[in-house]
Amino acid sequence: MSAPLFSSLASSVDDDTALLHQPLLPSESITVAEVAIVGSSVCPIESLDYEVIENDFFKADWRSRGKIQKYQYIFMKWILCFLIGLIVGLLGFFINLAVENIAGMKFVVTSKMMLTGKFMVAFLVFTSSNLGLTLLASLITAFVAPEAAGSGIPEVKAYLNGVDVPAIFSFQTLVVKIVGSICAVSSSLNVGRAGPLVHTGACVAAIVGQGRSKKFRLTWKWQRYFKNDWDMRDLVTCGAAAGIAAAFHAPVGGLLFALEEIASWWRGTLLCETFFTTAVVAIVLRALIDVCLRGKCGLFGKGGLIMYDVTSANISYHLRDVPPVLLLAVLGGILGGIYNLLLNKVLQIYSSINKKGGASRIILACSVSIFTSCLLFGLPWTVSCHACPSNASEPCPTIGRSRNYKKFHCPHGYHNDLASLFFNTNDDAIKNLFSKNTDTEFHLSSMLIFFAAHFFLSIFSYGILAPAGLFVPVIVTGAAYGRIVATLVGSNSNLNPGLFAVLGSASLLGGSMRITVSLCAIILELTNNLLLLPLIMLVLFISKAVGDAISGNIYDIIMTLKGLPFLKAHAEPYMRQLTVGDVVRGPLQIFHGFEKVGNVVNVLKTTQHNGFPVVENPPFSASPVLFGLILRAHLLILLKSKTFLRTPAPAGRYAIRRFSDDDFAKWGFGHDDNIEDIELSEEEMDMYVDLHPFTNTSPYTVVETMSLAKALKLFREVGLRHLLVIPKFSGRIPVVGILTRHDFMPEDILNLHPRLARIRSRSLRFTVPSIEQTYLEKFSAWKILKR
Repeated sequence: MSAPLFSSLASSVDDDTALLHQPLLPSESITVAEVAIVGSSVCPIESLDYEVIENDFFKADWRSRGKIQKYQYIFMKWILCFLIGLIVGLLGFFINLAVENIAGMKFVVTSKMMLTGKFMVAFLVFTSSNLGLTLLASLITAFVAPEAAGSGIPEVKAYLNGVDVPAIFSFQTLVVKIVGSICAVSSSLNVGRAGPLVHTGACVAAIVGQGRSKKFRLTWKWQRYFKNDWDMRDLVTCGAAAGIAAAFHAPVGGLLFALEEIASWWRGTLLCETFFTTAVVAIVLRALIDVCLRGKCGLFGKGGLIMYDVTSANISYHLRDVPPVLLLAVLGGILGGIYNLLLNKVLQIYSSINKKGGASRIILACSVSIFTSCLLFGLPWTVSCHACPSNASEPCPTIGRSRNYKKFHCPHGYHNDLASLFFNTNDDAIKNLFSKNTDTEFHLSSMLIFFAAHFFLSIFSYGILAPAGLFVPVIVTGAAYGRIVATLVGSNSNLNPGLFAVLGSASLLGGSMRITVSLCAIILELTNNLLLLPLIMLVLFISKAVGDAISGNIYDIIMTLKGLPFLKAHAEPYMRQLTVGDVVRGPLQIFHGFEKVGNVVNVLKTTQHNGFPVVENPPFSASPVLFGLILRAHLLILLKSKTFLRTPAPAGRYAIRRFSDDDFAKWGFGHDDNIEDIELSEEEMDMYVDLHPFTNTSPYTVVETMSLAKALKLFREVGLRHLLVIPKFSGRIPVVGILTRHDFMPEDILNLHPRLARIRSRSLRFTVPSIEQTYLEKFSAWKILKR
């Protein structure tokens, strides 16, 4: 759309509708170009260079590689996938083993005290042990690695979308993620380990792919081919898929979860590599489970790695069973949408508390822990005891950690069905709810209390400063909701309550997380029953559609609150009315093919851009032409090496021979080189540097009249960091501007053209205003993106 036409359209909209709200983050805390909340801090973020840089140096290096080096690259890629699968499988098993034993000992000690009538002492032991575990998790998260807070899935998803989130894959983050998730899950907080395991797998992949430690001065030269963002993206994708596979013993589900939800870019080779990685995880877990079945793992039996037995081998359902399933799906979508709305509000409140300092974050976590312990211990007293069934397949009452028949405060021969759910880990609660032949075991009043408690506890527990996931809590809550529907339906359906619990979990997962294919595979792998496939597919599709009409995806909401500039697969409708020329802004910094060193240093010191167009001018060309794009990191390497010329003449192959591929490799996760650290003399500042051999001569370009929606599709699907805009007609400067990630963000576009706010609100009339307002508010704190 041309500028006059756009102005004509904008003038028809009232001025007062274009006002943006106050930013969620205080403006005085923003001191850099682009910021986001990472962990509990406001941090600068940049984009990743997923584009392959094609310059003379790259071509010379690529052509010099023989068949042996190419086969070495392929062989090492598969070796790294094997190592990722092996390590993540071991870590997943270790986390399960630790949680089951720590939580198991806590429940055993508490139960023994209650058997002797020491109820108050049991309550104090239960509460203090939960508080101590929560305090440890929050302390190490606050003071060692704040980036480990939360599930980590939004950060991993943003990274694979091209956002360089600081320190999310460091070794400290990995250690805190493992220890913190063990403590948080063992402390009876209503959180899960699946999300943290996804982040753990991504950390393992990033660390294994780097093969270097600055602290210990270790470097593995054979991994030099993987020191770039595009290879690291593949490995992180494999690690994230391995995390889901380790959490649920679901290799196919992990693969599909990475494909459907995590990764923004995919190809056939990556599919094979990810599948191989998750297969390794499954083999490792299978071998370790066999060891535990022989009683060599303490209290750990199968834990969260078991195949849940939900019903008999032959499942029969008829047409009259469809209406209850449809009702279950619709209600699951409604509950999932409400769940996301409430979680969004709670996270905003927690964000304001967390900004007050480390003490406030720790006090918040401890308060949630005490409140949770009081509910878990107190609510079972509100229900009556029930006589043990005469045909029980296991001891009743159960004295210990798991099983279905908890004695709690009941007399001999009776059990407390609500305590059987509260006084267990979430994994054992899922097992109890999914079990077959338990039609009358859990009563309606107990299920209502359990559902309400878990629904709200999972919301209030997620935002604290500790590694915590939402996957397992949503499964537990959905299973309770499914049992409630089964009780209300009664004999009007052939489906047993265990199957209703499975479908309830699927509906709430679909309604909150808006995932279909991967969730279907995960649930099927959990239950080990392919006959459930049609019902699960139906429930997931309906619940997702209903949830979409109420609120946004749960991970998208979290990324918005954190300020992570995630590019969605679809463009906003009004982006088709804008051209790329409507959003590009200056000033544009341009280099010549032969540039004075002093000019390069001045530009790098006065700007934060990460990409600069290189224009060839006469006498080296007949007219000004766009030669390519050079990265800030490459300019710093050239200045640091001091490969300068006294006259603007081609350096030839001499410049290329002075460098190796290690010089341009990306070592570690930070940005080591800084222009302030490079010292140059006055004589060197007057010299020239030949940018031709190191300039990307084939950058992606678009004409200034291209629609913004079309440019967004190219930018996201190729995984770009810079997209050059060239003029429609000749005779002008050969490059108009550079599009970066922030130019496609709806919030930034509305800052440039605020009159579009009303147009956008019309296209989102089905979106709840509070979510939309939050989505608009967040980006008003942004300034100019680092190029």
